[in-house]
Amino acid sequence: MFAKLDSIEERYAEIEQELSSSDVLQDQQRYAELAKAHADLGEIISVYREYKEVLTGIEENQDVLSDGDQELRELAKEELSALETRQEELHARLQKLLLPKDPMDDKNIILEIRAGTGGEEAALFVADLLRMYTRYAETMHWKVELMNSHPTGSGGMKEVIASISGASVYSRLKYESGVHRVQRVPSTESQGRIHTSAVTVAILPEAEEVDVEIDPSELRIDYFRASGPGGQSVNTTDSAVRITHIPSGVVVSCQDEKSQHKNKAKAMKVLRSRILKAKQEEAKKELDASRRSQVGSGDRSERIRTYNFPQGRITDHRINLTLYSLENVLAGNMDEVIEPLVQHDQAEALRAQAEE
Repeated sequence: MFAKLDSIEERYAEIEQELSSSDVLQDQQRYAELAKAHADLGEIISVYREYKEVLTGIEENQDVLSDGDQELRELAKEELSALETRQEELHARLQKLLLPKDPMDDKNIILEIRAGTGGEEAALFVADLLRMYTRYAETMHWKVELMNSHPTGSGGMKEVIASISGASVYSRLKYESGVHRVQRVPSTESQGRIHTSAVTVAILPEAEEVDVEIDPSELRIDYFRASGPGGQSVNTTDSAVRITHIPSGVVVSCQDEKSQHKNKAKAMKVLRSRILKAKQEEAKKELDASRRSQVGSGDRSERIRTYNFPQGRITDHRINLTLYSLENVLAGNMDEVIEPLVQHDQAEALRAQAEE
């Protein structure tokens, strides 16, 4: 581990030298690449340097214990205990920082939420989850853009597609893919019976053109009139767009914009992301022993979480996590459900690394 850390520190010093060279300063693209690499290594270098300082402190205090007078030995003993505790903390942190990084973690995402079983109650929960993710995005200073939606008359949504962009969005939300089950008493239920409904969530890393190459000849593009609540251009112009990727059969529709051009651009963004996700899932099938299956493959048929309103309870079935803070989580304070998943994922990765 320490040979690897020394190598990383050497690379970090090389990058700092390159960043100060006149040639790099004149090449904006190269400078941006190096600046990102420098930032990416910043945390691990900071932790490693503190770790080495702690080791030096431990050695110095051990010397005092063997040669110093009684009073100095007592002081050294206290400081040594604190330093050894800090050494263990930093060692564990370095192990996590050295874990292979998911190449998709820094990507923006396409969020897709769809009503499943439960009729209108499921549609209402789609709207609830959209609010939850939107509020969480606000706390993370991410940008949310609605791309396509199918609202119902009672304030729910049959389906909604949105893009979320910002720092490391996929790394935090990738665990949300799957079936979200809700248990509550519908407002129309006169006898107070609890109904169970389900909603599917898909988190797709946003694909750039360099990630997925699509042959235009393999696309069928249809234009049609938007449907939904009234407003200018709705049902009067062919602004809505439907794109079909013929080889895969993936179909994407977008109608939220008044501009046909904007709808087409949004639909292409979703199409690329769905195709990238399909490629990822195919790769995961080939490597089905992957440690990430422990947290959930992202398969939308997998029930991952239950939201129980009568008891104010939220349960994540993948890691047997139960919290009695449903309202808090739905208000956008999602870290208390996301962080345990991240920690579980890291623990599985460390266990797999130790077995290799």
